[in-house]
Amino acid sequence: MNLYEQQSANRRKTWLVMFVFVAFLFVLGLGFDAFYLGQAGGAVPVGSVLALGVGSVSALAGYFNGDRAVLLATGAKPIALVAATASEADKLKLRQLDNVVDEMAIAAGLPRPAVYIVADPDPNAFATGRGPGHASIAVTRGLLDALDREELQGVVAHEMSHIRNLDVRVMTIVAALVGAVALLSDWARRGMWWGGRSRRRGGDDNNRGGGVIGLLFFILWLAAIVLAPLMAQLLAMMVSRGREYLADASGAELTRNPMGLARALEKIDAAVAPTQAVSHGSAHLCIADPLGRRMNLKEGFVSDLFASHPPMAARIAALKEMAFQERPRSA
Repeated sequence: MNLYEQQSANRRKTWLVMFVFVAFLFVLGLGFDAFYLGQAGGAVPVGSVLALGVGSVSALAGYFNGDRAVLLATGAKPIALVAATASEADKLKLRQLDNVVDEMAIAAGLPRPAVYIVADPDPNAFATGRGPGHASIAVTRGLLDALDREELQGVVAHEMSHIRNLDVRVMTIVAALVGAVALLSDWARRGMWWGGRSRRRGGDDNNRGGGVIGLLFFILWLAAIVLAPLMAQLLAMMVSRGREYLADASGAELTRNPMGLARALEKIDAAVAPTQAVSHGSAHLCIADPLGRRMNLKEGFVSDLFASHPPMAARIAALKEMAFQERPRSA
């Protein structure tokens, strides 16, 4: 898949992910109306309207302001603000990062993204935003301390590729919508407790089950509530793990130095501490899994469903193979 095919695919994924999330939220609200408000005598589908409202607003907010929410959640600060109070040694590292971002933006033919620093000792990085012209790159203090210039260039090129490929659009919206699913799922679970008390008081006078079909829908709705966090995670993983391989390859193309990124990934992989500043909902944005989950060490169908990143060893091996193939041409 080339760059333009990847961009088109990510545009389709953006709308598909938004539609599936909103539909899932609507089902949660529909069940609340059918089994709880209906029994209390309500005629207005409050739950459905509320769920659609929350889902639609979350989708739009994720599209237009999801990057700000992610940056705020991680405590990321603009590089200029960090540099203003940094030591001289740290200012050199920040200036180097600034220069590398400028270089990679020119190489990619993109507007320069905003640059942020996350005060976390674990080496990691992520990009967020709607796409070129509306994007940001954030790196941790641990990354600046751990990498040399070539390695840092490889990481920035990887994140710049996510911006160019429009991966950031899908990933940022997903990060915002996962929160909406968790919120309404919690509301629905609380509604189950309230509805149970209502049924005990009201007896069977107002049975809204609708026979077998109603019972079946109730079971499905109950399963959706219980499994909502898992389903949200599965929807987040609709963005294929292959995007990381593509960003690695595209980043190596920008730098003409696959080994720089390979060495950076080796150092990032060697860091055993999790990136505490990054929450579960934003983990799929990072260049490496910030939570250190074992699922990301595996390959196969199950890992493709539940893991946010491909195995680091496989990514490093692919980059080293690219470097080996380039040697004869440079001789």
